[in-house]
Amino acid sequence: MRYNKPHSQSTLVLGAGELGMSVLRSLAAVAEPGTIAVLLRPYSGKPFDNSKQKTIDELHFLGVSLVEGDLATLSAATLAELLSPYDTVVSCTGFVGGRGTQRKILEAALLAEIRRFVPWQFGVDYDVIGRGSAQDLFDEQLDVRDLLRSQTRMQWLIVSTGMFTSFLFEPAFGVFDLEHGIVHGLGSWDNAVTLTTAEDIGRLTVKVLTAKPSINNQVVFVAGDTLTYGQAADIVEQTLGKHLKRELWTVPQLQAQLTDDPDNGMAKYQVVFAEGRGVSWPVRGTFNQENRESTTDLRRWLIDQLAPRQMP
Repeated sequence: MRYNKPHSQSTLVLGAGELGMSVLRSLAAVAEPGTIAVLLRPYSGKPFDNSKQKTIDELHFLGVSLVEGDLATLSAATLAELLSPYDTVVSCTGFVGGRGTQRKILEAALLAEIRRFVPWQFGVDYDVIGRGSAQDLFDEQLDVRDLLRSQTRMQWLIVSTGMFTSFLFEPAFGVFDLEHGIVHGLGSWDNAVTLTTAEDIGRLTVKVLTAKPSINNQVVFVAGDTLTYGQAADIVEQTLGKHLKRELWTVPQLQAQLTDDPDNGMAKYQVVFAEGRGVSWPVRGTFNQENRESTTDLRRWLIDQLAPRQMP
């Protein structure tokens, strides 16, 4: 099947979560009116809660068109029909669609014959981590990379960001437990992790997409901060003015916990980050550093997000 292609450069963002909204805000600042759309799950008929209504109101304010579609249930062919009017598709879905969703989105993008595709690869360096890691969802990310590299019909961009800064403080992840004053090092206090805020990721993704000369068919690295768990603990203590008890979670310890609870998604992430392979890179040499794009480091993020609530 061949689709009618767009007459002007238009962009469809998949998802309006934390990253999706950041991308949409940055796009709205540079794109022509009427050229941005977002794919959202169909309206259930129930009244929106306050946060959802606030998102919808902001999308209307930004001039973003709403497209309905559930990535978890749509076939690749049906999804391709939704993607086909757009020049560029940026996937900000995360892993919420379940296994196979990332491959399905890529298949739909190829069927739709869009010009440019940015898959959900905002995270670690999957090439370095390789197949068979503790987080089995990562193998599908490598499937996507392999297929992108094997074809020439569609241009693509992967933006590697490291961990979202906020995720380091996700209680379920277990690194910083500020409520109980504990920090857990993963693998070693000298293991490093690259952190980038969702706001910076969205802004830098749009900068990469609109760069001149055009950047295509490659992995682009960005970073807000790269530091060890020991350095991160020091910065949190200094910024929040509180002492944290330090406990190390070793790789064997985390692997044993995963063996006892093999379906625990957070335990899978903990093992990967404790192993310390492919989860960090120097800020020097990144797209933002080479292009003098400012980013938010951990200390600044803490001051902006957490310090007002933690300090007396």
